[in-house]
Amino acid sequence: MKKYSLDKSKIKVLLVEGIHENAMALFRENGYSDIECYKEALTEDELLAKLQHTHIIGIRSRQKLTRGLLQKAPKLIAAGCFSIGTNQVDLMTAKMMGIPVFNAPFSNTRSVAELVIAECIMLMRGIPEKNALAHDRIWKKSARDSVEVRGKTLGIIGYGHIGSQVSILAESMGMDIVYFDIEKKLSLGNARPVDSLMELLNVSDTVTIHVPSTALTRNMISKEQIMQMKKGACLINASRGDVVDYKAVAEGLRIKHLSGAAADVFPVEPASNEEPFETELQEFRNVILTPHIGGSTLEAQSNIALEVAEKLVKFSDTGSTIGAVNFVEVSLLPNVSKQRFMHIHENVPGVLREVNNFFTSRGINISAEYLQTDADIGYVIIETESELDSSVLKDLKKIPHTIRVRMVY
Repeated sequence: MKKYSLDKSKIKVLLVEGIHENAMALFRENGYSDIECYKEALTEDELLAKLQHTHIIGIRSRQKLTRGLLQKAPKLIAAGCFSIGTNQVDLMTAKMMGIPVFNAPFSNTRSVAELVIAECIMLMRGIPEKNALAHDRIWKKSARDSVEVRGKTLGIIGYGHIGSQVSILAESMGMDIVYFDIEKKLSLGNARPVDSLMELLNVSDTVTIHVPSTALTRNMISKEQIMQMKKGACLINASRGDVVDYKAVAEGLRIKHLSGAAADVFPVEPASNEEPFETELQEFRNVILTPHIGGSTLEAQSNIALEVAEKLVKFSDTGSTIGAVNFVEVSLLPNVSKQRFMHIHENVPGVLREVNNFFTSRGINISAEYLQTDADIGYVIIETESELDSSVLKDLKKIPHTIRVRMVY
């Protein structure tokens, strides 16, 4: 039988939402030529049509990969979120279809942190309102309610990659840092953890939020939490739009319990720059509103494009799943002297035995084998020294509880 080799020209890559050109360049450098790019998010119907033929997809924050869409993507082998968050993808459905999802948890950390620090300074100086008045030809020169950030307390909710980076920058300007996280984290500099969210809200002059969107975090900042904040404090949200109840924020601003707020993310965001945008916070002059641009710097988008594209290429080329957010992690180097098979299956007893029997019963020598499992799936990589063609995949797929089979090379 003719030995199988991966024909990368037949792997279709779809990149949407204006992903940085570095991603396309990296795919091309690694032999992928069928690449389709779009500057904006696609409509659901448009995306559904594209997914019929797509093997690898790259999205940012607006494009959604729902259960319904994933189930109608028969050729999809991997998805890349060119962002920190991955809540725009139904991760469990992707997992149970054998589709690892990759993201960029580090590449835009600095960009988001810098925006948060800038907003903290602007809010505590009362700049948003003074700026709005100046545009209306009103001169309001006053030091009232305008303070330095030095010596003030910044409360950070979520002390992960971004929260800890904000902590470092804020401390360098003389701020006192407290943080609250549901997991125990190593404090950087003089930052100190507090025992509860309420304690953080009680002592902070500005509160900034850096948590993912989960069942635990949705509307975690609402009327009760806002009223626990110090009178005159400021609130910044550059995490996810559904972690803050903006109606409650609007009320806090209306009664002047909050002196200002900044929001970069919203529960409902336009799918393109042509669509209108509305939020309860637009009536307030002491609010900074930005269109989800925390990570939108040239440096961040360049780095994100490389980070996620590299993970996607490595998975396609070798089967390595390092960096996948919904998948067991297997780190593999390429080995072009052998054929490599990927078998993803439901984690039930006996499947691995059946996979091994498939090869040994045919006199095929297994030269290497790698297995990782979690509560839901098993992921086994098998290398053989035999010259096999792609017809063996049909038989491997017949093994009960098989989710996906691929021959990498």
